[in-house]
Amino acid sequence: MKKTLTLMTAIMIAFGAAAAPKDYSLSSPDGSLTVKISAGEGVTWSLYQGETCLMSPSGISMTLVDGTVYGTGSCRAVKGSCEDSNSLTLKFKNCDLVFKAFDEGVAYRFISKSKSPFKVLSEQAAFSFPEDWTMYASYVRQNTTSLESQYFNSFENLYSHFNISGWERSRLAFLPVLVEAPHGTKLCIMESDLLNYPGMYLYNGDGDTSLEGNFAPYPKDLEQGGHNMLQMLVKSRENYIARYDGATSFPWRIVAVAEKDSDLLANNLVRRLSTPPAEGSDFSWVRPGKVAWEWWNDWNITDVDFEAGINNETYKYYIDFASQHGIEYVILDEGWAVNLKADLMQVVPEIDLKELVEYGRERNVGLILWAGYWAFDRDMENVCRYFSELGIKGFKIDFMDRDDQIMVDFHRRAAETAAKYHLLVDFHGTYKPAGLDRTYPNVVNYEGVHGLEQLKWSGSEVDQVTYDVTIPFIRMVAGPMDYTQGAMRNATRENFRPVNSEGMSQGTRCRQLAEYVVFNSPLTMLCDSPSNYMKEPECLEYIAEIPTVWDEIVPLDGKVAEYVAVAKRKGDVWYVGGMTNWDARDMEIDLRKFLGDGKWQVEMFTDGVNAHRAARDFRKTEYTLEGADNDVFSLKVHMAPGGGFAIKFTPVK
Repeated sequence: MKKTLTLMTAIMIAFGAAAAPKDYSLSSPDGSLTVKISAGEGVTWSLYQGETCLMSPSGISMTLVDGTVYGTGSCRAVKGSCEDSNSLTLKFKNCDLVFKAFDEGVAYRFISKSKSPFKVLSEQAAFSFPEDWTMYASYVRQNTTSLESQYFNSFENLYSHFNISGWERSRLAFLPVLVEAPHGTKLCIMESDLLNYPGMYLYNGDGDTSLEGNFAPYPKDLEQGGHNMLQMLVKSRENYIARYDGATSFPWRIVAVAEKDSDLLANNLVRRLSTPPAEGSDFSWVRPGKVAWEWWNDWNITDVDFEAGINNETYKYYIDFASQHGIEYVILDEGWAVNLKADLMQVVPEIDLKELVEYGRERNVGLILWAGYWAFDRDMENVCRYFSELGIKGFKIDFMDRDDQIMVDFHRRAAETAAKYHLLVDFHGTYKPAGLDRTYPNVVNYEGVHGLEQLKWSGSEVDQVTYDVTIPFIRMVAGPMDYTQGAMRNATRENFRPVNSEGMSQGTRCRQLAEYVVFNSPLTMLCDSPSNYMKEPECLEYIAEIPTVWDEIVPLDGKVAEYVAVAKRKGDVWYVGGMTNWDARDMEIDLRKFLGDGKWQVEMFTDGVNAHRAARDFRKTEYTLEGADNDVFSLKVHMAPGGGFAIKFTPVK
């Protein structure tokens, strides 16, 4: 009897030891952030900044249709480090769970080891917080009759600011979201390396202080429809969210951490965690730049002897304008292909693409074509081959309006196929960037933003000015934005009204100039009419010369939803842009943060003394600045309500 009890006790002790959770710790290279991980029956993780808890234990797992659960059972831990991060990998029998800690945030991902096909039933991605902090989130604003109906949306909305527990329980929100922790610390939740998996929404259905990942189920039945028959509408869905033929890596879940708001302006974790281009691939042909765009200004040009519209005469005018001012591209937006056919080979009779391509080639201006998603997808290979051979430089693909696994895979296939034929891709009507532009550098921009186009039809209840100084700290942290700035008609808060055919901006002229510096946009639109730009030669010259990709970014100052200022360098020339909300503001810029010794030619655009009354009022100042240790290296700038400023510093050699 004694032997039997001893044996049973030994078995119970051994079983208890096997089932006991194991705790692990991972710190960022500078030691400021610590991830604490507990692995047993499941995995939880928490996040600390020094002694401050930023995230309380949050569960993570993935459940397959066959009942397999990733993140449970015994595992062994492997630590690693590289130049910019430390890592810890929990190696389970059927998967790896990788954590990475950077000085700017933390991330984790699952990697499946499956040797056979499988389906993902669900994913647990919790973000739990120790207190009921405030947060910024963009709720889905379309098709809100149910949570499932919200999976079809354009990913454009203003931000709501509320306590975590105050989440509207009937609404999903799309990434990124921003949580405000104590002492000014900000947490930006994002994802990266999204190549073949549904995008993550967030939801809080319990009214607690925890957010949960939410994912669109895999489409079962699709039907052509939507905008001008250019979309595929999901009529029913499967009971799983993703399916695979074998082993795969899932997206990174990211929590970026910033001690002060302006640190978010230079955070690039999404890009660093994304898959680099395939070894041996050559993207040296990719040429970002600016685009003369006709849709926002409704093809409105003046002082010509032909009727403006979708015809060769109008597009030759845009090409001439672009050529004269060194603008790299002209876009042909919706209307060049026959409507309701979803067939990009059917061109309207008013357009001769071959003639326009040659006209642009002779003037060093490339053409980019707008394409509805389904028209592009249904004949992708042939479309890319044909238009590449014709001389077209790229496509602006629109109206995807989903991020389920099928649609995410479309983005990858579109980027891959376009790259094969040396075509640029601007994804409009799409979800936020999640690293695809690093994997395929021919992907030069994304929408997924409540851009200037909204002011063609939105009333004064839409506060675009406050949104403009919010997105640099949230949406733009994920990647570039096809915001489409550049309005020459500018309005104060009291004077703004929507005019679809002759749009205007909220805020001042200098705000529009500043957006070319503040907003990251490798393919940047000039949204207004060439006729309007040519009446504003000083502003046009500034916009036409400004780079769209940068060698260095230096955040200067900023506070979410209030103001922002940043310096960016291309070669040896520095640009500075700043914007405020509807509050007039005086800002002092420490030029020593980015300018060195020597002599600098300064070209500065600031709000005019009457910009609070007539938003188009601006002042251009030019002078020479000398010596980095001089008192003049503290520059004071006044911004009108809804105002901004833009400055160019050119070294004098």
